[in-house]
Amino acid sequence: MITIQDLSISFDGNPLFTDVNVHFNQKEKIGLIGRNGSGKSTFLKLLLKQLEPDNGEVKIPRNYQIGYLEQHIKFEHKTIIDEVTSVLPEERIYETWKGEKILNGLGFSDEEMLQDPHLFSGGYQVKVNLAKVLLQEPNLLLLDEPTNYLDIHSIRWLKKFLNDWTEELILITHDRNFMDSIITHTLNIHRGNFRKFPGNTKNIKEQIQQEEEIYEKTRINQEKEREKTQAWINRFKSKATLASRAQSRVKMLEKKEVNKKLETIANLDFKFNYLNYNSKQSLMNVKDLSFGYSPDKILINDLSFNVRKGDKICVIGKNGKGKSTLLKLLSKEIDKFEGSVGVHEKVKIGYFGQMNIDRLNDKKSIYEEIQSVDPSIPETKVRSICAHMMFPGKSSNKKISVLSGGEKSRVTLGRILLNPVNLLFLDEPTNHLDMESTETLMEAVQIFEGSVIMVTHDEYFLKKIANKLIIYDEGKAFFFNGDYKDFQKKIGWKDI
Repeated sequence: MITIQDLSISFDGNPLFTDVNVHFNQKEKIGLIGRNGSGKSTFLKLLLKQLEPDNGEVKIPRNYQIGYLEQHIKFEHKTIIDEVTSVLPEERIYETWKGEKILNGLGFSDEEMLQDPHLFSGGYQVKVNLAKVLLQEPNLLLLDEPTNYLDIHSIRWLKKFLNDWTEELILITHDRNFMDSIITHTLNIHRGNFRKFPGNTKNIKEQIQQEEEIYEKTRINQEKEREKTQAWINRFKSKATLASRAQSRVKMLEKKEVNKKLETIANLDFKFNYLNYNSKQSLMNVKDLSFGYSPDKILINDLSFNVRKGDKICVIGKNGKGKSTLLKLLSKEIDKFEGSVGVHEKVKIGYFGQMNIDRLNDKKSIYEEIQSVDPSIPETKVRSICAHMMFPGKSSNKKISVLSGGEKSRVTLGRILLNPVNLLFLDEPTNHLDMESTETLMEAVQIFEGSVIMVTHDEYFLKKIANKLIIYDEGKAFFFNGDYKDFQKKIGWKDI
């Protein structure tokens, strides 16, 4: 059992949380939830002893092993299988087969396991780190956004793996359905307070909202009562016959605790800026599109489809098969291909690329980065976009270099919002966002009047949004004129 006692930590004099008391029992699987910036990742670092608290302590049993999913990539071996099995102690060296089984589940072929991990994309490299921590078989797994960059097949496999996991688990993820299918308890960080609930995240938001509404009503009633008492004191304090009673009421007011007004919590609140498209013609016509980075690695072959007004097309399939490449081809970021990509003259594209957060200028402020899209746009409009992206007032002056992954994603979304568009390209836009921001994004995509082509591995997103699909399966890419449920019913995944 891990016990957290009177734990407090602050940064630059600002308390992140104070006097945290919570414990984790054997076999518990904890879902750690809270807004971006609430301290989830900081809490994990405290558990790992990577940070020292200002006060309090984290009590961990002797010989208790914690396995943590590192986002930092540092490989020291020449093959993936050697890199993964390097975590095995000498007495478990014969368990190489377990490493192979985990890598298979995460989508690596036997041939790929023998290749240099540095040759693979960032998403695959994160998978290698995930395989390493799972193979350790620690007493406690700490997983911070393990589904980022995982494809549908790998997410399904990981879900089963974690459901079968018999030790402790602490999980942070923006994917509420993934979390709820695994955890036994929820630990919620809200307004600097930690509360542990049995069960998953369902109804927690509503429960806290009800509690805060009751708190606010009580606070308002207290305020009215104080005003009434103060008015009585002001009226009668100078009268000799009532002076002593007035003085006693003054003392009573001084002793009474006053509930503070709850600060408003910033929420991601936006909708995409729609540019009217009144043509009856398709926004985009793709005919016989073919592309490969080399003759022996053809990613797309004779793919044809049209994008009509209001289409919500989701691009799905395993990692490394060419989904992000497709968006680059459609946006003409890659210009050497066979076939044709016809774009109507009235089309204006907004593009959220998977790696676009890495292209932000670290030296610029949030305001400067968003404003750089179009310097002619008035400051008031840019400030408004910053506020919608949860960077109100002076917080928009923060440098990009100090932002978290979720904050950088919000800046990238803000850049798209600045100009009206009628066709959105979104490449895994939910990576790094918290649960609430993910849900806001999904609503914004749903109500957008224009068309959307989105790469996603979130099956909940798929079922809610997609009316058409581009599917990478069995070594080919093809268009499917129907939603995800239709695809599962009529065709289904073959490449599993």
